[in-house]
Amino acid sequence: YTVAENLILGSHYRPPFNKGLALNFTAIDSHANNLIKDFDIRPSDKDNLLKSLSGGNQQKVIVARELCGEPKLLVAAQPTRGLDVGSIEFVHQQILNERDKGKAILLISADLEEILSLSDRIAVIYEGEIVDVLDPKKTDENEIGLLMTGSTTNKKLSKAR
Repeated sequence: YTVAENLILGSHYRPPFNKGLALNFTAIDSHANNLIKDFDIRPSDKDNLLKSLSGGNQQKVIVARELCGEPKLLVAAQPTRGLDVGSIEFVHQQILNERDKGKAILLISADLEEILSLSDRIAVIYEGEIVDVLDPKKTDENEIGLLMTGSTTNKKLSKAR
C-alpha cells in the first residue's frame, strides 16, 4: 500500500473518501497531504510505498491514521519499539496530546522508563493477573520490575509487618 492508501485504511468506505462505489481520490490525496505535513512524515510523497519509509516514519503513518479517527480509547502497544530518539519523542508527544484531550490511553510497554513518563496509573500484570496498581510519581523501575516477576516489594513487606 502507498502512504495515502495506508492513511485511510479502515475509513476508506466512509465519506469523504468514498463516493458510492468509487473512492474519492481528491479527498484521499488532500487528507494524505495534510497528515504528512502535520505528522512530519518523510519523504513527503503520498504515493511512496509504506514499506519504503524508515521505521520511524512508518510508525508516524500508523499514529496519524489512528489519531485522525478521533478514537475515545487509544491502545498503544509497544508504540516506540525500534524507533530512533526523535521518533520516540514524537510518538510520546502524540500520546500526551491525546491524553490532554481527555482520551483514555491504554499503554502496553516493556519499556519501564516509557511507562513511568507517560502514565497516570500503572497496572502491573504477573501471570495474567493485575498484582498492583501504582502511582508513577510514587514508584520506580525497581518496584515495577519486582512486581512483574512475582516478587513482593519491600513496600509491601513493610506494610505487612
